[in-house]
Amino acid sequence: MNALQKSILICLLTFGYFVTAHAILPIEKLDTFKGSKGFLVQTKALPMVDIEVSIDAGDRFDPSGKSGLADMAAGLMNYGVRGDQGILSEAQIADEIADLGANIGLSVGGERAILRIRSLSRKDLRDRAVKLAAAMLSSPTYETKIVEREKQRTITNLLEAETKPEFVLERRFAKSIYGDYPLGNNPTVKSVGAVSAKDLTQFHQQFYRSDRMIVSIVGDVDRAQANEIVQTLLQKIPQSGNPIAKLPELQRSPVEPLAQREIQIPFDSQQAHIAMGMTAVTRSNPDYFPLLVGNYILGGGGFVSRLMSEVREKRGLAYSVSSYFVPGKDTGIFRAGLQTKNDQATMALEVMSSTIAKFIADGPTTSELIAAKSNLVNGYPLRIDNNRKLLDNVSSIAWNDLPLDTMDVWTKQVESVTLEQVRGAFQKYLAMDRMRIVVLGAKNK
Repeated sequence: MNALQKSILICLLTFGYFVTAHAILPIEKLDTFKGSKGFLVQTKALPMVDIEVSIDAGDRFDPSGKSGLADMAAGLMNYGVRGDQGILSEAQIADEIADLGANIGLSVGGERAILRIRSLSRKDLRDRAVKLAAAMLSSPTYETKIVEREKQRTITNLLEAETKPEFVLERRFAKSIYGDYPLGNNPTVKSVGAVSAKDLTQFHQQFYRSDRMIVSIVGDVDRAQANEIVQTLLQKIPQSGNPIAKLPELQRSPVEPLAQREIQIPFDSQQAHIAMGMTAVTRSNPDYFPLLVGNYILGGGGFVSRLMSEVREKRGLAYSVSSYFVPGKDTGIFRAGLQTKNDQATMALEVMSSTIAKFIADGPTTSELIAAKSNLVNGYPLRIDNNRKLLDNVSSIAWNDLPLDTMDVWTKQVESVTLEQVRGAFQKYLAMDRMRIVVLGAKNK
């Protein structure tokens, strides 16, 4: 552990990693720079800064036959860059990050790619971390030798993952829900093998533009310093580029007979893995909070949820069962799932389905609603009790174009949810004859 890392540890142990008065910490909108958007929450409890760059370059933009391209384009950014002092190798990048005592990571989801930086807020260290991240964003080398090596590593990981029931279930479920929408496509040995260094360079040039980027900052920096961070990160990135084809709209899951909605996948597994769900709502949907509160009662509240009560407590069919909404900026789905013994799969699916159907039809009871709202409101401070969680919230607000006071009014919006709103929202967006079902591991009927 170097001196900087020791300093960070001392800060964490001495001051704790809690941010006070979260609900009243304002989100400041930063100056527009080269078409990007920037947001800041100032926290002074620790000499740290957390930064996220969200790029509209997620998996949904993978071209046909090359699923996995978006993930590789981001994942290989720290394997070689052209910096101010020339080319930095992956070893030099790793050494620089370690020397700074910083964290710089990249990830890709369905809608966006994300670069995150965590550094001490001391200017010299912060500047070095930001400049390194800026080089990753603007000038990855995508060296052919490294690309081929990482392709082989990805292919090996894919082949291993295909032996795991959870992985197979996730892929089949995604395809079942998304259909022909781009998020229904998943990387395969063939698609990863088809990706070239040229493809990565072209993808980067097409999508990594400042007009497709949002920078969110939480930590011990003021507005002027935050604007400087944004400008440094995006200085060498083009503001715009060629028009990008508009993605198709995700169509609502259709009404279909059960035989067309249910998929049985034989798999050598001790347990059956079951998932069911359908398309749902985006995060900006006005019915988001009724659905959030309702799902806490249905399957999101752990041991106090209906699904847990019916499936586990009353019948002992599964150790765990849950449901949740996954709302994005442009897409959203609902999902419920469990694992159970193969010979109990049919019964477990029936109980899960009937419990969800009853909730859609009748909604919650008054006592369930009161308890759910109380638990959500009382648990809200844990959602924003450190800089990383604050950054998650700021980033989500920025990405989904939500009002900047969303964190301030979150508990009020939960408290205002009524029984009628929950019933209405669930009946509007969910329907059992639209639910797609994947059962993996159990014997076919």
